[in-house]
This record gives sequence, C-alpha cells and structure tokens, in this order.
Amino acid sequence: MAQPRQPGVPYPRLPLPETQEDLVAFQQWLGEAIPMVGALGIQSVTQSAAQEGVALTWQLALSPNLNDKGTGFGGALTAQTTLQGWCWVTLWLRAQGRAQDVVVAEASQRFIAPVTSDYRIICTPSEPQGPEQLAEKLHTRGKGSIALTQQLYCGDTLCLEASGRYAVLAGA
Repeated sequence: MAQPRQPGVPYPRLPLPETQEDLVAFQQWLGEAIPMVGALGIQSVTQSAAQEGVALTWQLALSPNLNDKGTGFGGALTAQTTLQGWCWVTLWLRAQGRAQDVVVAEASQRFIAPVTSDYRIICTPSEPQGPEQLAEKLHTRGKGSIALTQQLYCGDTLCLEASGRYAVLAGA
C-alpha cells in the first residue's frame, strides 16, 4: 500500500510514455497522486479524435456523487470537470514528450439539468486551434495556456457545461 500523501511534498511524475499513453496506468497514478480521485466514481477514461481536437471522455457513477436530493452534487461535478481539464492538458503534454506542471487558472460551470443517473463528461479544446497555439507558446516561451470545455451528459441530456483555462508552467 502506498504511503499517505503529505502536504507540500510533490508526488513523483509518471514516466513519459514511450509510445501510446496507457490510460489505465494514468488513472491509477492519478488516484495515487490526488487522493480524492478514488472517491469520484470514475469508471473509465478514453481518448478519441473529435471535430474539436482530441476528446477526453470519462464515464462516472452517480452513487458516490449524490447530494441530499438524490441527484449529482454540484461540488463533486465541479471537481470532476476541473480535474478532467487538468488531465486533458497533462495527457496532451505527455503525448508531446513534455513533463511540465499544469495548473487551473480559471474555471466556471453552468448547471443545466439535474444529474439523475450515471453520466459521462467530455472534454475538448474550446477553440479548434487551441492545441496548436499552446504548442507555439511552449516552443517560443516555454509556457502557455489553453481554454477547454467540459460537457456532462446523462444519456443524451446535457446537464452541465464547464469551461476552464489551464496554464502550463515553465519547466524547472
């Protein structure tokens, strides 16, 4: 069993992938690096090409995220969308062979409908040119940021739309 995390002590980075990212290994590392991940109900993590660029999709269970009304707890949903954006940027950097720190710079959510069953969240760049612009900033300045959008669906119903800007810090 892993040692409990200690405040102020960074968790060791996952080695960069030699070829394609192992999303199961990444999810396991994420749960060790960020202890609350184990309580979020993430059932699966997938990446796919989408019209807006690479999409990161999470399938989640509602039961660990219930509120007093028996629907999705807004705080848990907010944590999930924010974390998913961080993961999108981290995985994108890893695919570029870059090991840099990512932080959330700003985030907002719009709750549209109650979350009443297991659900999925899809994260994509807010602008199609976002990844290319980030790559250029990293090349010229060593740091940059990207805007991402997360959409939470119960079946075909859009229940929540979130957006965030994630900053990639300059390497040490």
